[in-house]
Amino acid sequence: MYNIFKPSNSKNSSWNLFKTYFQTFWFYLLFLGIFPYFILLIEKQSQIISFTSLNTLGVILFFLFTCLGLYSGFIMSWHGQGTPLPMDCAQKLVVKGSYKIIRNPMAVAGIGQAFSIGLYFGSFLILFYAFSGAILWHIFVRPSEEKNLLERFGKNYLEYRNNTWCWFPFQLLKR
Repeated sequence: MYNIFKPSNSKNSSWNLFKTYFQTFWFYLLFLGIFPYFILLIEKQSQIISFTSLNTLGVILFFLFTCLGLYSGFIMSWHGQGTPLPMDCAQKLVVKGSYKIIRNPMAVAGIGQAFSIGLYFGSFLILFYAFSGAILWHIFVRPSEEKNLLERFGKNYLEYRNNTWCWFPFQLLKR
């Protein structure tokens, strides 16, 4: 099978950061803008039941998850010398910043942002979209990403994986 994971060729952290935020812009536009917009159109045309929107909570959570995503992208680019994209991934194992608390802070941020949009618009379909994204990522993306990290970083990644939860920072409860 073809391996899509290719470490970045650039050691220039500023260039990696630019590429990361450029990719992030397009990710946000597509997955947090265009897809939810069409979901809302379908929901309105189909007269699917919605719930009372939680505008303030949606905005606050969206802001917090966006900060997590942008900060995590910075850490990935600056310390990992790469980007979140598999075909331009980090050259170094990143275990600093938000990666010290959860293994996949950018995935958590993206799912959290989509969930926040669902709350803001009172949309069950967008909440389902966010939940489905989390399930699909966990079942299809995570295993291949973790296999690649184990192959590239060996014992260091294994120790990190064993001590850091994937989705939730449960290890903080132990402290």
